[in-house]
Amino acid sequence: MELKITTLAERPELQGPMWQMLDLWPEFMLHDPIGWANIGRIVAELPEYVLVATDPEGKVVARAFSVPFQLRAEGRGELPATGWDQMLLWAFSDKRHGRIPDTVSAIEVTVDTRVLGRGISAMMLTAMRDNAKRLGFTDLVAPVRPNAKHLEADTPMSEYAFRTREADGLPHDPWLRVHVRAGGTVEGVAPVSMTIAAALENWRKWTGLPFDADGPVEVEGALVPVHCDTARGYAVYVEPNVWVRHRL
Repeated sequence: MELKITTLAERPELQGPMWQMLDLWPEFMLHDPIGWANIGRIVAELPEYVLVATDPEGKVVARAFSVPFQLRAEGRGELPATGWDQMLLWAFSDKRHGRIPDTVSAIEVTVDTRVLGRGISAMMLTAMRDNAKRLGFTDLVAPVRPNAKHLEADTPMSEYAFRTREADGLPHDPWLRVHVRAGGTVEGVAPVSMTIAAALENWRKWTGLPFDADGPVEVEGALVPVHCDTARGYAVYVEPNVWVRHRL
C-alpha cells in the first residue's frame, strides 16, 4: 500500500481522525496512569514527534508516537527497568526543566485493524527512525511490546526476548523481528515497563473475567499474568517490555 507519512506538526487537521482509528489495544492497556496523563501531551506539545500515515484516499491508517529525552542526564545513562512509563516521565520532566534531549524513544506504533498484515508497522518504524535522524538525533530506543508474547504469558520475558529462529537468527517474535530487520539491536528487558493497578471491579469490567481467586490471572492480550488479591480488593499488572536500540 502506498502511504503518505507526515508529522502532525505538518498536518494538524489529522489529529481527530488519528484518534478514531480502529485498533487492537486491550481495554486494560488504556488505564496505565502515566500513559493516561501524558499520551495526549505528546500530541499537544510534541507534534513533530507524531507521525500519521494516510492511504491514497486520504484516510488515516496508522500513527506513531515518540518523545525526546536526555539519556545522559545525571543519574541516568542506562536504559531504565521502568521502560515505557519512564520514557514519558523523563521526556516531560526534561521539557519542563529545559534539558537538551540527546535520544528519542519510540512510544507507540498503531495500525488500523482494517489494513493489518500489509507491512505498515515496518513502514512507520522506518519513518520514525528517519524523523528522529531529521531532527538531529543519532539514537532511537524503543521499549518494545512483543506482539506475540501474550500467547505464552508464563514464559519469562528474559527468555522470550532473546529467542531466535534457527533459519535466519532473527527474533522469534514478529514485532522484535521488524525492529531488528530495520537495524535495531535487542539490548535487554525492562521488567517494570508499565504498571496498571486497579480495583477488582474495574478489572472485571475491562476483561469480563471474575477475578474471584487470589494469585495470577491470565488475561487476553496481557504479556504476563495479572496478580489478583481478593482480600484487598485489587489486581496489579506489571508489564515487561524489551529494550531495542537503533543507531541512526
